[in-house]
Amino acid sequence: MSLLSSLLGIWSADVGIDLGTANTLVHVRGRGIVLNEPSVVAVSKRTGQVLSVGTEARRMLGRTPADIVAMRPLRDGVIADFEHTEQMIRHFIARAHNRAWHISHPRVVIGIPSGVTEVEKRAVTDAATMACAREAHLIEEPMAAAIGAGLPVQSAAGSMIVDIGGGTTEVAVISLGGVVAATSARVGGDEMDEAIVQYVRRNMGLLIGERTAEDIKIAMGSAFPMAEERSFLVRGRDLITGLPKTVEMTTAHVREALSAVLVDIVRAVRTTLDTTPPELVEDIIERGMVICGGGALLAGLDKLFAHETLMPVRVAEDPLTCVVRGTGIVLEEIDTLNRVLMRTRRARALRS
Repeated sequence: MSLLSSLLGIWSADVGIDLGTANTLVHVRGRGIVLNEPSVVAVSKRTGQVLSVGTEARRMLGRTPADIVAMRPLRDGVIADFEHTEQMIRHFIARAHNRAWHISHPRVVIGIPSGVTEVEKRAVTDAATMACAREAHLIEEPMAAAIGAGLPVQSAAGSMIVDIGGGTTEVAVISLGGVVAATSARVGGDEMDEAIVQYVRRNMGLLIGERTAEDIKIAMGSAFPMAEERSFLVRGRDLITGLPKTVEMTTAHVREALSAVLVDIVRAVRTTLDTTPPELVEDIIERGMVICGGGALLAGLDKLFAHETLMPVRVAEDPLTCVVRGTGIVLEEIDTLNRVLMRTRRARALRS
């Protein structure tokens, strides 16, 4: 190893990234989670220059002038815009290190959906190495989530994890440090938001934006009948007159809007159970399944899963950070947990 490489290795801090469709979380080895921001980039149409990233860029969604576009460079858990994803990764890690990215050259562990293709894997590793990572490792999101949730992934007993993110739902049964059965469904929080937009448009003649739909989902969404249903007001644009309009909705309306998406998620859980060996199903019946990700915060989701699968279900502690905490644990024990990592790509050369 060259003197430069040695110095860079000492200076840099290894990084774990949950590269999500909705949010990106960054874990720095020895410091914990240092960043949690929306996966949004604001770009100038005239120059192509990135104007802002993260929370500031998200505020621009649906509000930008004609010469600025606010976009999500990831869709359904995979890269839709390579150049802006690379710039977003570079920006987030530079902020996480609080210094110039080009001098840090860390090792990076990135969580990705289990159902991605080889081309999509390559796009993620390329984005990380183009951003000057010394090494880029990939780990399946359900494995990272299980590790972050504290499940005994190295045990011979089966553990089941359901990770509901913005663009994908990852379901996996894990035993002896490997994924025994898994289903990756490209449905998640974004589809829930879109379902609410379409429901309000179709049934109430009102046009609302994705941010309003997300606020409705968070505040009033539920997956199972509630003890006390509530009503609330929604403001948008009347589809007939084009004028501002206010309508009344109930939590039952929101649950009806989300029903088709929830059916798809439950189907992914059942498909995974169908392909799980009977011995491991017995373990899951005894120990239950764990749900995490932003979707796990939907009220009554654990009750819906328990009703549909007749199994015990619990929500992980701090479900939003399970994947990134898992990448952090892998970084701390990267030699002993090397088996859980997917294909590794090493940068051909360090940039000075």
